[in-house]
Amino acid sequence: MTTSDSSSSPSSSATDFADPNPSTDPGSNSERVQSQLESMNLSEPSGVSDGTHTDDDDEEEVASANGNEGGINNGGEEIEASPRAEHPVEMEAGEEPPSPTSSGYDGERGSSGGASSTYKADDASEDEIREDNVDVDTASQHEASWLPGKRHVDEDDASLSWRKRKKHFFILSNSGKPIYSRYGDEHKLAGFSATLQAIISFVENGGDRVNLVKAGKHQVVFLVKGPIYLVCISCTDETYEYLRGQLDLLYGQMIVILTKSIDRCFEKNAKFDMTPLLGGTDAVFSSLVHSFSWNPATFLHAYTCLPLPYASRKATGTVLQDVCASGVLFALLMCRHKVVSLAGAQKASLHPDDLLLLSNFVMSSESFRTSESFSPICLPRYNPQAFLHAYVHFFDDDTYVMLLTTRSDAFYHLKDCRVRIEAVLLKSNILTTVQRSIAEGGLRVEDLPIDRRLRQKPSSTNNQGQVPTEVSVGTGGPFGLWHFMYRSIYLDQYVSSEFSPPVTSHRQQKSLYRAYQKLYASMHEKGLGPHKTQYRRDENYTLLCWVTPDFELYAAFDPLADKAMAIKICNQVCQRVKEVENEVFLQGASPFSW
Repeated sequence: MTTSDSSSSPSSSATDFADPNPSTDPGSNSERVQSQLESMNLSEPSGVSDGTHTDDDDEEEVASANGNEGGINNGGEEIEASPRAEHPVEMEAGEEPPSPTSSGYDGERGSSGGASSTYKADDASEDEIREDNVDVDTASQHEASWLPGKRHVDEDDASLSWRKRKKHFFILSNSGKPIYSRYGDEHKLAGFSATLQAIISFVENGGDRVNLVKAGKHQVVFLVKGPIYLVCISCTDETYEYLRGQLDLLYGQMIVILTKSIDRCFEKNAKFDMTPLLGGTDAVFSSLVHSFSWNPATFLHAYTCLPLPYASRKATGTVLQDVCASGVLFALLMCRHKVVSLAGAQKASLHPDDLLLLSNFVMSSESFRTSESFSPICLPRYNPQAFLHAYVHFFDDDTYVMLLTTRSDAFYHLKDCRVRIEAVLLKSNILTTVQRSIAEGGLRVEDLPIDRRLRQKPSSTNNQGQVPTEVSVGTGGPFGLWHFMYRSIYLDQYVSSEFSPPVTSHRQQKSLYRAYQKLYASMHEKGLGPHKTQYRRDENYTLLCWVTPDFELYAAFDPLADKAMAIKICNQVCQRVKEVENEVFLQGASPFSW
């Protein structure tokens, strides 16, 4: 077990669990932290995969092509990465990288026995312990029936089942009082929270700060936010950066409910118990944790829009902008977690993370659905110290409007604004259009128009020159394309395709998202990135990432997909997104750039 390289920070005030005479010897510090971790008595999950794929010692090589201005080299099956070009226009295949170097990408684990076209990455649900001989359909049905709320409240740190959970989240105060736990009853976990607090306090008293502790297959990630401590204990093989980002979002969700002024309560009373202030919000936090396994917005830091005809979105945007001109700070029309349209007051910016946390808060709170609501709410990226006031009204089970203002007496004004918005929606038949869009879904790889020339590639024959042969289309979309995500950097919006066979179960989809997360982290890794392109293949899929100053593209193909064809298909995907951008993106959203 080792502690991560951590930054120096001032020593915090002593607590009941702090060592009054901390040793200055680093080896002694490590031993003390290890003994505290051992007291947690975590168990390795029995029969639980520790990551997306199976272990393999033969990791594929990572390389970067410093001179590859056009795109990705087409030689071999290795992983490749190349630095970002100033103004890339199109990827091309067939160029050899002159000076391969390490990109720092943490190689996916796969079998060295060759690629297979059968999808195998069936990662276990993090909400439950994996049981032997559970078939995929049953597991998928279980996830489909997922409901927000506290899980396994009868468990505590003495329960074997609790210790075998793959991923825990904890929020506690600097005095060791438990605030939130993903599993079990917080009050029963008081001793465990005290141990976590003791580890953090012990390291801080030595003039340092603990960020990460690795113990076997477990990663213990710490995040200190003033008097609030957040901890994630995971053996899911997710990257440290992504786990820390999840803790940041959990903290942001707490700020949405309470604001950062809660810190003053701890300044007055170090043993302040804030649990009553978060009463009834278990569903909000559990819904956010669940989104880590299916919502790309949690790591792309961008929002997605519901596909709509340009005229419908423009009509909605016009009435929302008129509402903002009457004194409303932000006006948003949402469909579940997707944006239909939004507008804001002049010079007011809305961060995608705030939009994610706001929609999660509304969608996971049943009280908002029963009647029109007027509630104090905080946007951490806008102003973490103060409340705004949000008017929320659901037009149907999926579509709702949110109007945010700084005035606490604006309920009736916002209600009048909602009436104006509803009149436009009914007159333009927009609510019906929204429901039709939900039923039809988004972009599908099967519908991707492909140039006929891409369906053929030359094949040499005996003394007869080049003869065109048909290229196999494969399972899913053209040439084995299974899924893609496209992120517009300027708009801070993304669009992703619907999942296609064979990526059908929730476990398979979650596994692919985790592969995307690692790909995203490696492309943006500090000190080694950002890179322009990366291509990798393992037994589960072929992954290709392309980063330019304007967009980022992440695509997953059949593991037997042809490399040159995959590159050309990615160009076709970018062209297709450009053709439908008025339908899948909210155009003119530059006031929301940050």
